[in-house]
Amino acid sequence: MSEPLENVRGPIPGKRSTELLERLRLHESRNVTAIEERFPVVWESALGAIVTDVDGNDFLDLTSAFGVAAIGHSNPYVASAVADQVVRLAHSMGDVHPSEVRIELLERIASIVPPALKRTYLATSGSEAIEVALKTAMLATGKPAHASFRNSYHGLSLGALEVTGIERFRKPFAGAIAEKTLFLDFPRARNAADEEAAPALESVRTALRARSDIGALVVEPIQGRGGVILPPAGFLRGLREICSELDILMIVDEIWTGFGRTGTMFACERESVVPDLLCIGKAMGGGLPIAALVGTEAAMDAWPLSEGEALHTSTFLGNPLACAAALATIGEIERNDLVTRAKQLGVTMVSRLGNLHRHKGVLDIRGRGMMWGIELESAAIAHETVLRALSLGLIVLQAGPEGNVISITPPLIVSERQLFRAIDLLDRALASR
Repeated sequence: MSEPLENVRGPIPGKRSTELLERLRLHESRNVTAIEERFPVVWESALGAIVTDVDGNDFLDLTSAFGVAAIGHSNPYVASAVADQVVRLAHSMGDVHPSEVRIELLERIASIVPPALKRTYLATSGSEAIEVALKTAMLATGKPAHASFRNSYHGLSLGALEVTGIERFRKPFAGAIAEKTLFLDFPRARNAADEEAAPALESVRTALRARSDIGALVVEPIQGRGGVILPPAGFLRGLREICSELDILMIVDEIWTGFGRTGTMFACERESVVPDLLCIGKAMGGGLPIAALVGTEAAMDAWPLSEGEALHTSTFLGNPLACAAALATIGEIERNDLVTRAKQLGVTMVSRLGNLHRHKGVLDIRGRGMMWGIELESAAIAHETVLRALSLGLIVLQAGPEGNVISITPPLIVSERQLFRAIDLLDRALASR
C-alpha cells in the first residue's frame, strides 16, 4: 500500500478550525498563536509524516513539528512505551526518589554520545538544558560571562535569552538581561569546498582573548532558527581548538540538529568534535517534553554532591513517561538506521530542492541531511509561500532573523514518495505567488 499524501477537502482553514481558533483567541495569552484569515489550522491527529486537522484535511509535514517528530508523528513504539509506563508509574520525585526508567535512560544516553561525555542532567526543555549548561560553566570556571553568536537561538527563558543572538527576542527584556554575553559573527559557508573558516576563527580568537571573564562559548553546529546557516568546513573543529587553548568550556547546542537530523547522530561528529557540554532535546522524546545536558566529568563534577537540596532541579526532572518515550525513540532511530537514511535523503534533496532556484525571489538553498533552508528576498514572500503551501496541503515554517527563510526539516521516516510530493507542492507554492 502506498504511503498517504496530502488531501485537502475544502477551504483552509476549514469551518471547524475557524470556530476553534475563535475560542482560542478568547482565552489564550495574545502573544502565543498568530491567527489570521488563512492561517493556522487546528490539528486533530498526526501519523508518520501526515497531519490531519479538525476538518479532515490531511497535510504533508515538512517541519516535524519543530523537529520533534523525527521518528514520525505518533510513532507506535513510542505510544506503546508511554502507555505501558503510565499504568505503572506516571511521575516520580525528581531529585529525591528516582525511577528505574530514568536510570535506564541515563545509561542509554551514555551509549550514543561521544565516550568522553559521562554525566547527564535530564531537563524538561531545551531552554532549561541551555541554562544548566551555562550554570555548569560558571561553576567549573568561576567566570560569570559567556560567548555566543549573532542570530543564534538557544531558547526564550530569561537565562537562555542571555545567549540567544536574535535581537527581536532580546529587546523587550533588555532591562532584565545581564548583557555580559560576547556576541560573535557566525560565518556562512559559501560552497562545498569552502576555506573561509580561518579568518572567522581568528576573529573569534581575538575577541575571546580580549575578555578575561568568558567561561564558556555556546554554538549551534548549524544555526536553525537563525535561517539554517551552515558554517565553513572546519569552523566547529577550530572553535574546539580555541576553547581548549583559552580554557573556555565549549557548549554545543544540538537541540535541533541532534538525533540524526543532519546525517550523523550529532552534527558535531561530522568534524570529530567533542564538546565539554552537549545540549540535546526536541526529537529526543518522540513528542514528549524532555531534553538533556550531557558533559564531561571534569565539567559536570563542578556541581557539588547533593546532600538533599539540589542547586538546580525541577518537579518533572526525569519524568517516567518522558524517559520511556526517549528510550523508545532512541531505539527507533537505531532500529531503522535513521541516521544513515537522513544522510542519503539529504543527497537526494540537493537535486530536488535545487530546481527551486528557477523561481524569482529565491536567493539561496542550503542544508545538510534533513535540515534545509530556502532563503527568499523578503519575509513577505516567505510568509505568502507558507500560506499558499498550507492551502495546497503542505506544512512549512518561516525562519531567519528577518523571517525570509523557509525551513525544511521533515520526519526522518518520510518516504521518498511523500518527500518528492512535498517538494512539488512547495514548487507550486513558490510559482503561484
